[in-house]
Amino acid sequence: MHPSHRSRSRPRAARLRALLALAVLAVSLYVAVAVPVRLGLDLRGGTQIVLETRSTATTEADREATDRTLEVLRGRIDALGVAEPGLVRSGERRIIVELPGVQDPERAADVLGRTAQLTFHPVLGTTQDTPGGTPVARERVLPDESGTALRLGPAALTGAHVDEAAARFDQQGGAGWHVTVDFAGADRAGWARLTGEAACHPAGAPARRVAIVLDDKVISAPQVDPSVGCAAGIRDGATRITGSFGAAEARELSLLINGGALPVPVETVEQRTVGPTLGAEAITASAWAAVVGTALTALFIMVVYRLMGVLATVALLSYGLVSYAALAALGATLTLPGLAGFVLAIGMAVDANVLVFERAREEYAARRRPSTRSALSAGFRNAFSAIADSNVTTLIAAGLLFFLASGPVRGFGVTLGIGVLASMFSALVVTRVLAEFAAGRAAVHRRPGLTGIATTGAVRERLTRRDPQLMRRPRRWLAVSAAALVLAGSGIALRGVQFGVEFTGGRLLEYATTASVDTDRVRSALADAGLPRAVVQASGDSGLTVRTDPLTRDEEAEVTRAVRDLAGGADQVRDELIGPSLGAELRRGALIALAVALGAQLVYLAARFRWVLGSAAVVALAHDTVILVGVFAWLGKPVDGVFLAALLTVIGYSVNDSVVLFDRVRELVRRAPEVPLADTVNRAVLQTLPRTVNTGIGAAFILTALAVLGGSSLGDFALALLVGLAVGTYSSVLTAAPVALELDRRTRRAIRPRRS
Repeated sequence: MHPSHRSRSRPRAARLRALLALAVLAVSLYVAVAVPVRLGLDLRGGTQIVLETRSTATTEADREATDRTLEVLRGRIDALGVAEPGLVRSGERRIIVELPGVQDPERAADVLGRTAQLTFHPVLGTTQDTPGGTPVARERVLPDESGTALRLGPAALTGAHVDEAAARFDQQGGAGWHVTVDFAGADRAGWARLTGEAACHPAGAPARRVAIVLDDKVISAPQVDPSVGCAAGIRDGATRITGSFGAAEARELSLLINGGALPVPVETVEQRTVGPTLGAEAITASAWAAVVGTALTALFIMVVYRLMGVLATVALLSYGLVSYAALAALGATLTLPGLAGFVLAIGMAVDANVLVFERAREEYAARRRPSTRSALSAGFRNAFSAIADSNVTTLIAAGLLFFLASGPVRGFGVTLGIGVLASMFSALVVTRVLAEFAAGRAAVHRRPGLTGIATTGAVRERLTRRDPQLMRRPRRWLAVSAAALVLAGSGIALRGVQFGVEFTGGRLLEYATTASVDTDRVRSALADAGLPRAVVQASGDSGLTVRTDPLTRDEEAEVTRAVRDLAGGADQVRDELIGPSLGAELRRGALIALAVALGAQLVYLAARFRWVLGSAAVVALAHDTVILVGVFAWLGKPVDGVFLAALLTVIGYSVNDSVVLFDRVRELVRRAPEVPLADTVNRAVLQTLPRTVNTGIGAAFILTALAVLGGSSLGDFALALLVGLAVGTYSSVLTAAPVALELDRRTRRAIRPRRS
């Protein structure tokens, strides 16, 4: 291209970038104001129940049966009066129910899960009427309200024939609460026939009764009124179910009758309840962590990169706006792990800015007649491949979380993916527009030191002065990595991995206590109460978690009583129930997600960097994975779904650092293929180390704020990411690079570029 054409195209490209940035920010601002983000139950409080349909001898629990079950459940939820309920099918046989504000999960699960098989039977007599009390064929024997064993004939009507049921209170007759049942249309004839046959027996005889059975239990067996004539029956299709009902019981019964029978039985395989206080505290804690972490990171970036750092901070604010608007526009549910992913992606945005500014510093120092604007343009151009590769690897991890995980962890994957895309937009478009505009001002051109690009930085100056030969003995670093792996592996072997309730099945109860409590005393009290396998752990400054096998209502009350007695008062803020089959499934899914993550990273990196560098990067992230699991094993921390989210994020971070390093190795090899590879790798390490250090410090501010201010819900998550950040920074330089050198030595210059 002719130079004049190239000079004319640059302002045009800059104007297009500016217009794109303004358009996206304007739309994001409108969406952020007009569309609220949907908060998950762990942020606003409530109950989530996962039901799984079961096949019967006559009905297969397929997709069609599950859809019919979902519609019946929708009617029951509407009658419960829950505000903004959520009901969706997941897979072929599972139904996820979200009930905001509901704090009694057992009652909600009971109402939703009862089959509600309502039937109306003729009473043939009592067991005392038959010789030896033995019923004849096709008869059923069920006790009535007073315990008398009734012989019932086959069902004449079912709940499907009922037109409407209602709970009513009889003030005048003194009968208290009862349920009226009305039949409509042709079903009235069936009711008239059933009551007419009963009316043919003398008053007081058992056979003059009609039994109303709900789920194999006689809830009422009234006598047909003497005014009803034989064979005439009750022709208006109305009846009344009486019994010792309270107001709640009568309403619940009418709800079940109106909702109809479930096509197939359902089983509760997962149940989560979060108190509204815990949700409010989580939002407040995460917001403070975001504000403090972002402020510290912004301050650090401004100190290191001066004017460019100020503009990068403005771009970070645009990242937050775009991410929030994208969540709102997509209708995504923001969960607690998702909120952490939202904060975490700030570190990704910082990484892209740091990468650009460090490349711009190199370009400025290498030119004879340096210009901040041309150095910035070259920095954006040269850093693009590393930014794209590192973000694609993180998107792979986010995509795997979305497709292979479930619940809050899946929400984390969605938020992380949106955050990565928004961070690329803020760094490559918004930051570039602002930086090029500022660099073109005359005042800035006269004072290049203001930009932060005209200086090499303290880290680079020290490395240039000392020129350390880190790759002279690569096996020395591999020995250090092997020792770390042995230490982590011994923790896994000796202490074992403490899988959370999500992966093992069972019950998790979390309490906010009024005073600190000795976990050993609680453990002993629960053992005395018949729960010797209960795992008791402190949670934050004044909290306690209890993990056990599935509990009955009485056992749960015993646990709560023991905690309150020893703590001087406690409120239950979280309750999770995971069925054993679901726990095994989630554990298997987590292992599959991890294996697929490693395989996907290897395939992508091998395609981008040849198999030697790709394999070295995968070895480094496998090293980081083992060490992170080992640290949690030594600390006795639970490995659950949130840990899985942290682990896959650590994998993304680890690969990010390796990608930046190997991108520079590839560039240097193309420039000087005759230089010994060890010298090339050592030079690449020294050139990219300032970016690695500055990015690590920026991310550490965010993660430390999450660990300190994020509360107990985010403490383990932030701890895992801090450990992963430290280990990943080390391994990308002192594990991945030595492994690449060893593989190259064994495969005879496999990294060299192909000759055309």
